[in-house]
Amino acid sequence: MKLIDYNHFLLCVFFVLKLTAQEQPPIEVFSATDYEAETQNWSVAQSKDRNIYVANNKGLLEYNGAYWKLYESPNETIMRSVSVIDNLIYSGSNNDFGYWQKNDFGILFYSSLSEALEIEFVEEESFWNILSVEDYILFQSLRRIYIYNKLDGTYSTIESQSIIYKMFEVDESIYFQKTNEGIYKIENGDAKLVSDNPIVAYNRLVNIYKTNDGLLVETENEGFYVLSNNGISKWNITANNVLSEVSVFRSIQLRDGSFVLGTRSDGILHLTDDGKLDYKIDVIHGLSNNTVHAVFEDEDSNIWLALENGINCINIKSPFTTYKDEDGKLGTVHTSTVFNDVLYLGTNQGLFYKPLNSDGEFALLSGIQESVWNLVVFDDVLFCGHDTGTSIVSGREAKKIKGIDHGTWDIKAIPGNPNWLLQGNYNGLYVIENQNGNWVLRNRIEGFDLSSRFYELYNNHIFISHEYKGVFKLEVDKDFKKALKIEKIPAVDKELHSSIVKYKDKLLFGCKKGVFTYQDEYNKFVKDSVLSTLFKSNEYTSGKLINTPLTNTLWAFSKYSLNYLSPGKLSDVPKINSISLSQSLPRGLTGYENITHIDKERYLIGTSTGYTMVDLERLPKKNYNVVLNTIVKSKFNAPPDTVNKLEKGFFENSESDVLFNFSVAEFDKYIDTEYQYKLEGMYPEWSDWSTDAHTLFKNLSFGDYVFKLRARVGNRVTENTASYEFSIDRPWFLTNVMIGIYVILVLLFSLFMHNVYTRYYRKQREVLLKESQRELELKELENKQQLMRFNNDKLRQDIESKNRELGISTMSLIKKNEFLNSIKKELLSTEDSKSIKQVVKIIDRNLNNNDDWHVFEEAFNNADKDFLKKIKSLHPELTSNDLRLCTYLRLNLSSKEIAPLLNISSRSVEVKRYRLRKKMNLKHESSLTDYILEI
Repeated sequence: MKLIDYNHFLLCVFFVLKLTAQEQPPIEVFSATDYEAETQNWSVAQSKDRNIYVANNKGLLEYNGAYWKLYESPNETIMRSVSVIDNLIYSGSNNDFGYWQKNDFGILFYSSLSEALEIEFVEEESFWNILSVEDYILFQSLRRIYIYNKLDGTYSTIESQSIIYKMFEVDESIYFQKTNEGIYKIENGDAKLVSDNPIVAYNRLVNIYKTNDGLLVETENEGFYVLSNNGISKWNITANNVLSEVSVFRSIQLRDGSFVLGTRSDGILHLTDDGKLDYKIDVIHGLSNNTVHAVFEDEDSNIWLALENGINCINIKSPFTTYKDEDGKLGTVHTSTVFNDVLYLGTNQGLFYKPLNSDGEFALLSGIQESVWNLVVFDDVLFCGHDTGTSIVSGREAKKIKGIDHGTWDIKAIPGNPNWLLQGNYNGLYVIENQNGNWVLRNRIEGFDLSSRFYELYNNHIFISHEYKGVFKLEVDKDFKKALKIEKIPAVDKELHSSIVKYKDKLLFGCKKGVFTYQDEYNKFVKDSVLSTLFKSNEYTSGKLINTPLTNTLWAFSKYSLNYLSPGKLSDVPKINSISLSQSLPRGLTGYENITHIDKERYLIGTSTGYTMVDLERLPKKNYNVVLNTIVKSKFNAPPDTVNKLEKGFFENSESDVLFNFSVAEFDKYIDTEYQYKLEGMYPEWSDWSTDAHTLFKNLSFGDYVFKLRARVGNRVTENTASYEFSIDRPWFLTNVMIGIYVILVLLFSLFMHNVYTRYYRKQREVLLKESQRELELKELENKQQLMRFNNDKLRQDIESKNRELGISTMSLIKKNEFLNSIKKELLSTEDSKSIKQVVKIIDRNLNNNDDWHVFEEAFNNADKDFLKKIKSLHPELTSNDLRLCTYLRLNLSSKEIAPLLNISSRSVEVKRYRLRKKMNLKHESSLTDYILEI
């Protein structure tokens, strides 16, 4: 008995050790804080639109891949079960069951079947299971099973005096267990006993499955049994010893035939279809709680767990599995390899190993407890390059090659010399040699002492890439002892995290600028446009290129993806592939990225906390659809309002804030979902990719809009583009009625202004006309005045001419009379006066000749027409002699000049002037000449 217990103890210890070292699938953990409900969860289901539904203590939880939404339990009791049947989500709680249906607004609303059927429940009747068979839906409580007919809306019940522990669907038949009685089957609405064997009567059943031999019955504490016509027997599987140590509460059979068992306190167990324990996952390995209330497999083979505390999603079909160094024993993995079915990991803390595909612990290889940079196999010998040199690994031991005291970065074969290997070390290049099965240091290549982390042998030269100095081309002697020529490759400067690698027959240089191919004829590296797509400039982290010769694959790492070049399957044309890397996926040290082919399509990627396995065969090839979940409009100081997303939206102008919630139903932890949208009518260009599953547009102006949405899951863009069309009304002051009013007001105002301006311009025109008329009159007057001036000037000229003529005539008369008087005087002074009397008489007649006066008078009248008239009118008493004197005074002649004209003396002229003054009644002080000139 003690021996059995000891063996059992060793088995359990081995089981625990085995599971602590296993590679784990991704586990997405959702806490009560994430879904904002109670911690306890009881059941999980999935709808046709791929959304997940969970029965929670507080109500129904909905998860669309982006966010959770809680629909509180209608009667405020614990929701114990949920099941999606057709397009309805059925749920069961305390004294109530019914279904949820999504409306056109994207919101679930509840209809109670139990109320519609007017069911009278027993006290505290909770519903733990919901199943569907043909046209019937079954709701199971601990005392009854209600069978609801979907076609006619009726129901029937199956009563039980003992507890109905669980209900199961097997091959479209319904089984259930009555505690202490056995297994029953529902046939034609009645319960028929299948087996009352004590094993199935007194052990609580977890599930029942179909097998070729009958029914496979799983108990909570006793494992599996096969129930057939021949009786009941234990299912003889290797996991029985483990199952005897755990208490299983829920289990399911996956589509691949394997089983997932949810326990009460030990997490989950995964069994193969033949009953072998595959792995165990519990709190230590990533679960949020060890108590599993429900297990569910979704359409993508993810395993959902409804836990005592939280909800977990295990991506068991994910292409990624991770080994997490929980206690920090491994450190950062720099390199790895598989040799003799043993997996070796070279880390910053040494060389570790364990059997390949086992869940055993990694062991530290003795003798190498320092940074390991390289693991490589030549001629069935495993070489390890580490911080202090090179060692040969054999089994669990390592033997260091003597003479090498500096760290070894890498080891490569020398073409044509199978017994020589070329090493790149901290201080240059070394050659090691196989001497009778022993590898020893042969020599160091003289003349080059730079660190040689990245190097290649190509076209009889050695190319070394130094991150801080550039790329060097070495020509060495035939014995590889001395560098004959060292040449720096032009146009290649220092480049951090760059590398050089030989792939097929090409020498490649990788850096931030892209991938360059060496052209021997030009002795330079030329950018390769095809290979450069391995690096995306906006995602660049490291230019390190890694060649895995066994699969002929070239790898490159970037910020968001793992890119690789592989041969075409149907042609020799290589193909560049991209694997999306989630930001939550563990990463390695930048510049020290490493990837190793393990087997088939599996590759190991070293990280800072262990390693990640990627299986290329499991990379998702499915297509995705993006969904607009809800559209919410809101306005200032008012609650938000969800709108019908299936119809075009017509929003009031005040409802200018519009929120869009969207998602893609993808639940893989290591596949990131990003969204891109545009709002036609405002933002015609696609936005940047974002992980936010909602967007809010605030203060939109009036107009027509079309919101378009697409998503990118990993590297794959969704097949569809979701869209929603809506319009925002004009503000009240821009409505059609108001615009009509504005038009009328504008017309009235225009008419008013037209009249105002008409009157104004009429007045202005009148004013202008008056001004124009006045100006014309003034112009005319001016013209008249000008004409008058012209006439006056002409008259003046005529007067001046007449005056000149008058003056000439007057002077002629004066001269003539003076001349005649002088002759008369001379004649009178002669002695013979008698003989000249006749002459004197002739002279006197000429002096008193009226003809001269008439000529003068006519000339004077021509020069000054109105003078004589005016003076006659003023002084009608004047005689002709007076008028004659006035004319002479008018000409401004002196008395002396007047005397000859009147044929009198100057004294007589003065007397005449005096008399003329008297007749004119001029004052003494007045000048006669001035008076006559002023007339």
